[in-house]
Amino acid sequence: MICWKCKKEIKVDSVYRTSECPLCHADLHVCKGCAHYEEGSHYDCKEPSVDLVTDKTKANFCDEFQVNKKLSASSSASDASNKARDAFNALFG
Repeated sequence: MICWKCKKEIKVDSVYRTSECPLCHADLHVCKGCAHYEEGSHYDCKEPSVDLVTDKTKANFCDEFQVNKKLSASSSASDASNKARDAFNALFG
């Protein structure tokens, strides 16, 4: 899996509420690492019956949590486009 924070590939068998990234020590059972996370949705979640989680980067008790398997592809593409845009703006600001 890919850590939602450091964007590095990590070897983790299962993600529990207390699981951490072995590289950056970020919590892994978090909204931003979940397959249901969608910024802009109700509570930033595609699941309609979840409770509000205010800090999307801290471990939580959500029963709907599923590891986001698409995180690696979308994050690296997004990071690359952000870096390209920043470089362009630095040149032509």
